[in-house]
Amino acid sequence: MCSKHVLSPVSFKQDSESKCSSPLQSQSTELEFGANADRLQKYSRCESSLRTDSQESETDSWISEEDGVARRISVLPRGRTLVSEDELTQLTHIMPSLTGVDLRSRLRVLIQSLRRQIEEQEILKEFVALEHMKPLDGCQVGKAPENREKNRYRDILPYDATRVPLGATRGYINASYIRTHIGEEEHFYISTQGPLPCTVADFWQMIWENESDVIAMMTKEVELGKVKCHRYWPEPPQDSLDLSEFHLRLDNCQILEYFIIRIIEIINKQTGERRFVKHLQFTTWPDHGTPRLIEHLVKFIRYMRKIHQTGPITAHCSAGIGRSGVLLCIDILLSCIEKDLCFNIKQIVRELRHQRFGMIQTKDQYLFCYEVVLQVLQNIETMESHLLQ
Repeated sequence: MCSKHVLSPVSFKQDSESKCSSPLQSQSTELEFGANADRLQKYSRCESSLRTDSQESETDSWISEEDGVARRISVLPRGRTLVSEDELTQLTHIMPSLTGVDLRSRLRVLIQSLRRQIEEQEILKEFVALEHMKPLDGCQVGKAPENREKNRYRDILPYDATRVPLGATRGYINASYIRTHIGEEEHFYISTQGPLPCTVADFWQMIWENESDVIAMMTKEVELGKVKCHRYWPEPPQDSLDLSEFHLRLDNCQILEYFIIRIIEIINKQTGERRFVKHLQFTTWPDHGTPRLIEHLVKFIRYMRKIHQTGPITAHCSAGIGRSGVLLCIDILLSCIEKDLCFNIKQIVRELRHQRFGMIQTKDQYLFCYEVVLQVLQNIETMESHLLQ
Protein backbone atom coordinates (compact mmCIF):
# COMPACT_ATOMS: atom_id res chain seq x y z
CA MET A 1 0.00 0.00 0.00
CA CYS A 2 0.97 3.66 -0.09
CA SER A 3 4.23 4.21 1.78
CA LYS A 4 2.94 7.28 3.59
CA HIS A 5 0.56 5.00 5.51
CA VAL A 6 3.25 2.76 6.96
CA LEU A 7 2.74 2.06 10.66
CA SER A 8 5.82 0.76 12.46
CA PRO A 9 6.18 -0.90 14.84
CA VAL A 10 2.52 -1.93 14.86
CA SER A 11 0.21 -4.91 14.61
CA PHE A 12 -1.80 -5.42 11.41
CA LYS A 13 0.91 -3.44 9.57
CA GLN A 14 0.46 -2.08 6.07
CA ASP A 15 3.79 -1.59 4.36
CA SER A 16 5.06 0.06 1.23
CA GLU A 17 6.28 -1.94 -1.73
CA SER A 18 9.76 -0.54 -1.20
CA LYS A 19 9.87 -2.08 2.29
CA CYS A 20 8.04 -5.31 1.40
CA SER A 21 9.58 -6.96 -1.63
CA SER A 22 7.28 -9.81 -0.60
CA PRO A 23 3.75 -8.98 0.58
CA LEU A 24 4.59 -10.56 3.91
CA GLN A 25 7.23 -10.04 6.57
CA SER A 26 7.95 -12.02 9.70
CA GLN A 27 6.58 -11.38 13.15
CA SER A 28 5.00 -13.82 15.55
CA THR A 29 1.99 -12.29 17.27
CA GLU A 30 -1.30 -14.15 16.84
CA LEU A 31 -4.49 -12.18 16.22
CA GLU A 32 -8.09 -13.15 16.01
CA PHE A 33 -11.25 -11.16 15.41
CA GLY A 34 -14.79 -11.52 16.62
CA ALA A 35 -17.70 -11.35 14.21
CA ASN A 36 -20.47 -8.88 15.03
CA ALA A 37 -23.64 -9.38 12.97
CA ASP A 38 -25.18 -5.97 13.65
CA ARG A 39 -21.99 -4.16 12.79
CA LEU A 40 -21.52 -6.26 9.68
CA GLN A 41 -25.03 -5.46 8.45
CA LYS A 42 -24.48 -1.78 9.11
CA TYR A 43 -21.15 -1.88 7.30
CA SER A 44 -22.70 -3.68 4.34
CA ARG A 45 -25.35 -0.96 4.04
CA CYS A 46 -22.77 1.83 4.30
CA GLU A 47 -20.48 0.29 1.69
CA SER A 48 -23.23 -0.75 -0.72
CA SER A 49 -22.73 2.49 -2.64
CA LEU A 50 -19.33 1.18 -3.68
CA ARG A 51 -21.00 -1.57 -5.73
CA THR A 52 -22.41 -0.81 -9.18
CA ASP A 53 -26.09 -1.04 -10.02
CA SER A 54 -25.29 -3.57 -12.74
CA GLN A 55 -23.56 -5.82 -10.21
CA GLU A 56 -26.53 -5.65 -7.85
CA SER A 57 -28.86 -6.56 -10.70
CA GLU A 58 -26.66 -9.51 -11.64
CA THR A 59 -26.49 -10.65 -8.02
CA ASP A 60 -30.26 -10.49 -7.57
CA SER A 61 -30.81 -12.49 -10.73
CA TRP A 62 -28.18 -15.01 -9.73
CA ILE A 63 -29.61 -15.58 -6.25
CA SER A 64 -33.19 -15.86 -7.49
CA GLU A 65 -32.27 -18.25 -10.30
CA GLU A 66 -34.04 -21.60 -10.03
CA ASP A 67 -32.56 -24.39 -12.10
CA GLY A 68 -32.13 -28.13 -11.99
CA VAL A 69 -28.86 -27.81 -10.09
CA ALA A 70 -30.47 -25.78 -7.30
CA ARG A 71 -33.31 -28.26 -6.98
CA ARG A 72 -30.91 -31.19 -6.87
CA ILE A 73 -28.89 -29.56 -4.09
CA SER A 74 -32.05 -28.85 -2.10
CA VAL A 75 -32.90 -32.56 -1.87
CA LEU A 76 -29.44 -33.89 -1.10
CA PRO A 77 -29.51 -36.32 1.84
CA ARG A 78 -27.98 -34.94 5.02
CA GLY A 79 -25.18 -36.96 6.60
CA ARG A 80 -23.59 -36.61 10.01
CA THR A 81 -22.85 -33.03 11.01
CA LEU A 82 -19.31 -32.05 10.11
CA VAL A 83 -19.31 -28.54 11.58
CA SER A 84 -21.88 -26.38 13.38
CA GLU A 85 -22.58 -22.72 12.77
CA ASP A 86 -21.28 -21.98 16.27
CA GLU A 87 -18.01 -23.71 15.43
CA LEU A 88 -17.71 -21.69 12.24
CA THR A 89 -18.30 -18.51 14.22
CA GLN A 90 -15.61 -19.55 16.69
CA LEU A 91 -13.15 -19.93 13.83
CA THR A 92 -13.55 -16.22 13.11
CA HIS A 93 -12.89 -15.25 16.74
CA ILE A 94 -9.30 -14.11 16.58
CA MET A 95 -7.98 -12.98 19.92
CA PRO A 96 -5.56 -10.04 19.74
CA SER A 97 -2.36 -10.63 21.67
CA LEU A 98 -1.99 -6.89 22.10
CA THR A 99 -4.57 -5.06 24.19
CA GLY A 100 -5.25 -1.65 25.64
CA VAL A 101 -4.54 1.83 24.33
CA ASP A 102 -1.80 0.80 21.90
CA LEU A 103 -4.03 -1.68 20.10
CA ARG A 104 -6.97 0.71 19.90
CA SER A 105 -4.92 3.63 18.60
CA ARG A 106 -3.15 1.51 15.99
CA LEU A 107 -6.41 0.00 14.80
CA ARG A 108 -7.94 3.46 14.54
CA VAL A 109 -5.12 4.78 12.35
CA LEU A 110 -5.16 1.77 10.03
CA ILE A 111 -8.95 1.73 9.67
CA GLN A 112 -8.93 5.43 8.84
CA SER A 113 -6.22 4.85 6.25
CA LEU A 114 -8.19 2.05 4.56
CA ARG A 115 -11.38 4.14 4.54
CA ARG A 116 -9.55 7.07 2.99
CA GLN A 117 -8.07 4.87 0.27
CA ILE A 118 -11.54 3.58 -0.58
CA GLU A 119 -13.17 7.02 -0.51
CA GLU A 120 -10.45 8.66 -2.63
CA GLN A 121 -10.50 5.80 -5.15
CA GLU A 122 -6.82 5.00 -4.70
CA ILE A 123 -7.77 1.35 -4.99
CA LEU A 124 -9.10 1.87 -8.52
CA LYS A 125 -5.75 3.37 -9.51
CA GLU A 126 -3.97 0.34 -8.08
CA PHE A 127 -6.16 -2.03 -10.06
CA VAL A 128 -5.59 -0.10 -13.29
CA ALA A 129 -1.83 -0.33 -12.70
CA LEU A 130 -2.11 -4.10 -12.17
CA GLU A 131 -3.97 -4.42 -15.47
CA HIS A 132 -0.82 -3.26 -17.25
CA MET A 133 1.25 -6.21 -16.02
CA LYS A 134 2.89 -8.11 -18.87
CA PRO A 135 2.37 -11.90 -19.18
CA LEU A 136 5.06 -14.09 -17.67
CA ASP A 137 5.37 -16.23 -20.80
CA GLY A 138 3.50 -17.23 -23.94
CA CYS A 139 1.43 -20.12 -22.50
CA GLN A 140 2.58 -22.27 -25.42
CA VAL A 141 1.51 -25.61 -23.92
CA GLY A 142 -2.05 -24.39 -23.39
CA LYS A 143 -2.16 -23.05 -26.96
CA ALA A 144 -1.05 -26.34 -28.52
CA PRO A 145 -3.70 -27.73 -30.91
CA GLU A 146 -4.04 -30.97 -28.95
CA ASN A 147 -4.84 -29.02 -25.76
CA ARG A 148 -7.29 -26.43 -27.06
CA GLU A 149 -10.41 -28.45 -26.23
CA LYS A 150 -9.17 -28.77 -22.64
CA ASN A 151 -9.51 -25.02 -22.06
CA ARG A 152 -12.87 -23.67 -20.93
CA TYR A 153 -11.90 -20.19 -22.17
CA ARG A 154 -9.36 -19.83 -24.96
CA ASP A 155 -7.93 -16.58 -23.61
CA ILE A 156 -7.35 -17.86 -20.04
CA LEU A 157 -4.39 -20.21 -20.05
CA PRO A 158 -1.77 -21.25 -17.47
CA TYR A 159 1.78 -20.00 -17.80
CA ASP A 160 4.19 -22.68 -18.97
CA ALA A 161 6.45 -21.88 -16.00
CA THR A 162 3.79 -22.53 -13.35
CA ARG A 163 1.38 -24.97 -15.00
CA VAL A 164 0.53 -28.21 -13.20
CA PRO A 165 1.93 -31.18 -15.20
CA LEU A 166 0.15 -34.53 -15.23
CA GLY A 167 2.02 -37.81 -14.94
CA ALA A 168 5.39 -38.85 -16.30
CA THR A 169 4.58 -37.32 -19.70
CA ARG A 170 3.83 -33.92 -18.11
CA GLY A 171 0.36 -33.88 -19.64
CA TYR A 172 -1.76 -30.72 -19.81
CA ILE A 173 -4.48 -29.39 -17.58
CA ASN A 174 -5.54 -25.73 -17.30
CA ALA A 175 -4.19 -25.29 -13.77
CA SER A 176 -1.43 -23.29 -12.11
CA TYR A 177 0.73 -23.73 -9.03
CA ILE A 178 0.65 -20.70 -6.74
CA ARG A 179 2.97 -20.29 -3.77
CA THR A 180 3.38 -17.44 -1.33
CA HIS A 181 5.24 -17.11 1.95
CA ILE A 182 3.53 -16.02 5.16
CA GLY A 183 6.39 -15.33 7.51
CA GLU A 184 8.27 -18.63 7.70
CA GLU A 185 5.33 -20.64 6.36
CA GLU A 186 4.32 -21.26 2.76
CA HIS A 187 0.78 -21.19 1.45
CA PHE A 188 0.55 -23.56 -1.50
CA TYR A 189 -2.38 -23.62 -3.92
CA ILE A 190 -3.52 -24.93 -7.26
CA SER A 191 -5.79 -22.49 -9.09
CA THR A 192 -7.68 -24.11 -11.95
CA GLN A 193 -10.69 -23.76 -14.20
CA GLY A 194 -13.97 -25.53 -13.54
CA PRO A 195 -13.60 -29.01 -15.08
CA LEU A 196 -15.07 -29.77 -18.49
CA PRO A 197 -16.62 -33.17 -19.31
CA CYS A 198 -13.39 -34.09 -21.12
CA THR A 199 -11.11 -33.02 -18.23
CA VAL A 200 -12.80 -34.68 -15.22
CA ALA A 201 -10.33 -37.60 -15.23
CA ASP A 202 -7.42 -35.17 -15.59
CA PHE A 203 -8.73 -33.13 -12.64
CA TRP A 204 -8.80 -36.12 -10.29
CA GLN A 205 -5.40 -37.27 -11.53
CA MET A 206 -4.08 -33.82 -10.55
CA ILE A 207 -5.72 -34.05 -7.12
CA TRP A 208 -4.20 -37.49 -6.54
CA GLU A 209 -0.69 -36.76 -7.81
CA ASN A 210 -0.44 -33.55 -5.77
CA GLU A 211 -1.99 -35.13 -2.65
CA SER A 212 -4.43 -32.23 -2.38
CA ASP A 213 -6.96 -32.92 0.38
CA VAL A 214 -9.14 -29.78 0.06
CA ILE A 215 -11.02 -28.52 -3.00
CA ALA A 216 -12.60 -25.06 -2.79
CA MET A 217 -15.27 -24.63 -5.47
CA MET A 218 -16.37 -21.00 -5.77
CA THR A 219 -19.12 -21.37 -8.38
CA LYS A 220 -22.37 -23.14 -9.09
CA GLU A 221 -22.54 -25.55 -12.01
CA VAL A 222 -24.98 -23.25 -13.84
CA GLU A 223 -25.30 -19.48 -13.35
CA LEU A 224 -27.65 -17.18 -15.25
CA GLY A 225 -28.36 -20.04 -17.61
CA LYS A 226 -24.70 -20.59 -18.48
CA VAL A 227 -22.70 -23.71 -17.62
CA LYS A 228 -19.79 -22.68 -15.41
CA CYS A 229 -18.51 -26.07 -14.31
CA HIS A 230 -19.22 -29.70 -15.15
CA ARG A 231 -20.22 -31.82 -12.14
CA TYR A 232 -17.08 -33.84 -11.46
CA TRP A 233 -18.04 -35.39 -8.12
CA PRO A 234 -20.49 -38.17 -7.17
CA GLU A 235 -23.89 -37.04 -5.95
CA PRO A 236 -27.21 -38.83 -5.32
CA PRO A 237 -28.82 -40.68 -6.89
CA GLN A 238 -25.34 -41.69 -8.14
CA ASP A 239 -23.29 -41.99 -4.96
CA SER A 240 -20.21 -43.08 -6.89
CA LEU A 241 -18.34 -42.07 -10.03
CA ASP A 242 -16.13 -44.43 -11.98
CA LEU A 243 -13.15 -43.05 -13.92
CA SER A 244 -10.39 -44.82 -15.84
CA GLU A 245 -7.88 -44.64 -12.96
CA PHE A 246 -10.00 -43.77 -9.95
CA HIS A 247 -13.27 -44.66 -8.29
CA LEU A 248 -15.01 -41.85 -6.36
CA ARG A 249 -17.55 -42.33 -3.59
CA LEU A 250 -19.55 -39.70 -1.71
CA ASP A 251 -18.92 -40.48 1.96
CA ASN A 252 -20.77 -37.58 3.59
CA CYS A 253 -22.45 -34.29 2.81
CA GLN A 254 -23.53 -31.29 4.89
CA ILE A 255 -25.49 -28.34 3.49
CA LEU A 256 -25.06 -24.97 5.18
CA GLU A 257 -26.75 -21.70 4.30
CA TYR A 258 -23.86 -20.48 2.16
CA PHE A 259 -21.69 -23.50 1.39
CA ILE A 260 -21.80 -27.27 1.00
CA ILE A 261 -19.31 -29.72 2.50
CA ARG A 262 -18.77 -33.02 0.72
CA ILE A 263 -16.42 -35.76 1.87
CA ILE A 264 -15.31 -37.73 -1.16
CA GLU A 265 -13.40 -41.00 -1.02
CA ILE A 266 -11.02 -41.46 -3.93
CA ILE A 267 -9.74 -44.96 -4.64
CA ASN A 268 -6.77 -45.66 -6.89
CA LYS A 269 -7.85 -48.63 -9.02
CA GLN A 270 -4.30 -49.78 -9.72
CA THR A 271 -2.98 -49.75 -6.15
CA GLY A 272 -6.17 -49.92 -4.08
CA GLU A 273 -5.03 -46.94 -2.01
CA ARG A 274 -7.85 -44.86 -0.54
CA ARG A 275 -7.87 -41.18 0.40
CA PHE A 276 -10.50 -38.70 1.52
CA VAL A 277 -10.87 -35.27 -0.03
CA LYS A 278 -12.87 -32.42 1.51
CA HIS A 279 -14.91 -30.65 -1.18
CA LEU A 280 -16.19 -27.21 -0.15
CA GLN A 281 -18.60 -25.43 -2.49
CA PHE A 282 -19.36 -21.78 -1.75
CA THR A 283 -22.85 -21.20 -3.12
CA THR A 284 -23.55 -17.46 -2.67
CA TRP A 285 -21.02 -15.76 -4.93
CA PRO A 286 -22.16 -14.44 -8.34
CA ASP A 287 -19.79 -14.55 -11.30
CA HIS A 288 -17.81 -11.29 -11.70
CA GLY A 289 -19.43 -10.04 -8.47
CA THR A 290 -18.72 -10.33 -4.75
CA PRO A 291 -20.48 -12.05 -1.82
CA ARG A 292 -23.13 -10.01 -0.05
CA LEU A 293 -21.97 -10.95 3.44
CA ILE A 294 -18.27 -10.76 4.20
CA GLU A 295 -18.81 -12.87 7.31
CA HIS A 296 -19.90 -15.87 5.23
CA LEU A 297 -16.76 -15.89 3.11
CA VAL A 298 -14.52 -15.39 6.15
CA LYS A 299 -16.11 -18.41 7.84
CA PHE A 300 -15.67 -20.46 4.67
CA ILE A 301 -12.00 -19.54 4.34
CA ARG A 302 -11.20 -20.09 8.00
CA TYR A 303 -12.83 -23.53 7.84
CA MET A 304 -10.95 -24.32 4.61
CA ARG A 305 -7.67 -23.40 6.28
CA LYS A 306 -8.50 -25.37 9.44
CA ILE A 307 -9.26 -28.67 7.70
CA HIS A 308 -6.37 -28.51 5.22
CA GLN A 309 -3.62 -31.01 5.99
CA THR A 310 -1.73 -32.16 2.90
CA GLY A 311 -0.73 -30.90 -0.51
CA PRO A 312 -1.92 -27.67 -2.09
CA ILE A 313 -5.43 -26.32 -1.58
CA THR A 314 -7.11 -26.66 -4.97
CA ALA A 315 -9.32 -23.68 -5.81
CA HIS A 316 -11.52 -23.18 -8.83
CA CYS A 317 -14.42 -21.11 -10.06
CA SER A 318 -15.23 -21.16 -13.77
CA ALA A 319 -12.09 -19.65 -15.31
CA GLY A 320 -9.93 -20.08 -12.21
CA ILE A 321 -8.87 -16.44 -11.94
CA GLY A 322 -11.72 -14.22 -10.66
CA ARG A 323 -13.39 -15.66 -7.58
CA SER A 324 -10.46 -18.05 -7.15
CA GLY A 325 -8.09 -15.07 -7.09
CA VAL A 326 -10.15 -13.31 -4.44
CA LEU A 327 -10.29 -16.49 -2.34
CA LEU A 328 -6.50 -16.87 -2.37
CA CYS A 329 -5.88 -13.17 -1.69
CA ILE A 330 -8.23 -13.11 1.30
CA ASP A 331 -6.83 -16.36 2.69
CA ILE A 332 -3.36 -14.77 2.56
CA LEU A 333 -4.62 -11.55 4.16
CA LEU A 334 -6.36 -13.37 7.02
CA SER A 335 -3.18 -15.31 7.69
CA CYS A 336 -1.22 -12.04 7.75
CA ILE A 337 -3.60 -10.54 10.29
CA GLU A 338 -3.59 -13.72 12.36
CA LYS A 339 0.22 -13.76 12.51
CA ASP A 340 0.60 -9.98 12.87
CA LEU A 341 2.49 -9.61 9.59
CA CYS A 342 2.60 -6.64 7.25
CA PHE A 343 0.34 -6.90 4.24
CA ASN A 344 0.25 -5.16 0.89
CA ILE A 345 -2.81 -6.07 -1.16
CA LYS A 346 -1.46 -4.72 -4.43
CA GLN A 347 1.75 -6.71 -4.00
CA ILE A 348 -0.16 -9.88 -3.07
CA VAL A 349 -2.26 -9.61 -6.22
CA ARG A 350 0.85 -8.89 -8.29
CA GLU A 351 2.46 -12.08 -6.99
CA LEU A 352 -0.70 -14.07 -7.74
CA ARG A 353 -0.76 -12.68 -11.28
CA HIS A 354 2.90 -13.58 -11.79
CA GLN A 355 1.83 -17.20 -11.27
CA ARG A 356 -1.53 -17.27 -13.08
CA PHE A 357 -2.69 -14.70 -15.59
CA GLY A 358 -5.44 -12.26 -14.58
CA MET A 359 -5.98 -13.30 -10.96
CA ILE A 360 -8.82 -11.12 -9.59
CA GLN A 361 -10.71 -10.09 -12.71
CA THR A 362 -12.67 -6.95 -11.79
CA LYS A 363 -12.21 -3.75 -9.84
CA ASP A 364 -15.15 -4.75 -7.61
CA GLN A 365 -13.40 -7.99 -6.69
CA TYR A 366 -10.21 -6.06 -5.95
CA LEU A 367 -12.14 -3.55 -3.83
CA PHE A 368 -13.79 -6.44 -2.01
CA CYS A 369 -10.38 -7.60 -0.72
CA TYR A 370 -9.98 -4.19 0.92
CA GLU A 371 -13.50 -4.34 2.31
CA VAL A 372 -12.79 -7.70 3.94
CA VAL A 373 -9.63 -6.39 5.62
CA LEU A 374 -11.49 -3.30 6.80
CA GLN A 375 -14.34 -5.42 8.20
CA VAL A 376 -11.92 -7.73 9.99
CA LEU A 377 -10.10 -4.82 11.63
CA GLN A 378 -13.39 -3.17 12.58
CA ASN A 379 -14.46 -6.40 14.28
CA ILE A 380 -11.22 -6.48 16.23
CA GLU A 381 -11.84 -2.87 17.26
CA THR A 382 -15.42 -3.70 18.29
CA MET A 383 -14.32 -6.67 20.36
CA GLU A 384 -11.63 -4.61 22.07
CA SER A 385 -14.21 -1.94 22.92
CA HIS A 386 -16.53 -4.56 24.44
CA LEU A 387 -13.71 -5.76 26.67
CA LEU A 388 -13.51 -2.30 28.19
CA GLN A 389 -17.19 -2.23 29.13
